[in-house]
Amino acid sequence: MTAVVPTLDVEHDLAARCGPGHRVIVGLDEVGRGALAGPVAIGACAIEVVDGRIRELPAGVRDSKKLSAARREALVAPIEDAAHATAVGWASAAEIDEVGIMEALTRAALRALDALQVEADAILLDGNVDVLSAQLATADRPAPLVELRVSADRDCASVSAASIVAKVARDAIMVELDASAPEYGWASNKGYGAAVHREAIDRIGTHEHHRRTWRLGSRPAPGTGTGAVIGAVAAAATPQSAIPIPAPAQVASPAGVLWSDQWHPQQDQQKEERR
Repeated sequence: MTAVVPTLDVEHDLAARCGPGHRVIVGLDEVGRGALAGPVAIGACAIEVVDGRIRELPAGVRDSKKLSAARREALVAPIEDAAHATAVGWASAAEIDEVGIMEALTRAALRALDALQVEADAILLDGNVDVLSAQLATADRPAPLVELRVSADRDCASVSAASIVAKVARDAIMVELDASAPEYGWASNKGYGAAVHREAIDRIGTHEHHRRTWRLGSRPAPGTGTGAVIGAVAAAATPQSAIPIPAPAQVASPAGVLWSDQWHPQQDQQKEERR
């Protein structure tokens, strides 16, 4: 089966819909939604379109899940050189416990957009429900156009690039955190539910960087099926200094699915590394 090569066609069309002249289109993608430990990250890649002309992103940009770790790392600098701007927004494990994964993803997305320090004319993301427009509108300026596209991380180069930037940044954090808690194997499993990770939780308990409202060990919670979420919500904590996450902002968002990935966050997994 021939691999899909992402293009900037959708980004070009969005710029045309916004009108002639200078336009900025931002691709967003998430990494870490399904992990048991560590922050969730949203990558943002801003593409500049001037009178219909777009600077191409590097050859080899793909959805980060389709690339090796070495290839992702090699692409970050070329992506940063070609893009108008790139950034990563974060939400900590404690914040996920406090507000839930979907709200945490929305907050991380808003932080990524803010960190770009550019005004977006349109935002392209992999999802099917718009939870950003209401948060981005101000009294002085309407919200940018938000384009929802299922499999945008596969098909749209700006979103693919965003996924790479976020994946490399989050993996680096998990390797750093592994030094303080090597028993969980975070350097290899990046905080996902690999067998060695769950078995360590069974043996020694949870760490401050675990998402403690989720089923974490290898045994299902009493009275629930695999993948159930434990009902109690842990108190929020200040993000650790080892993680470059801004302090939680008081941002509300409507309910909805921001990302089209329907893999359940607590699903068991055998692979060492996932998104």
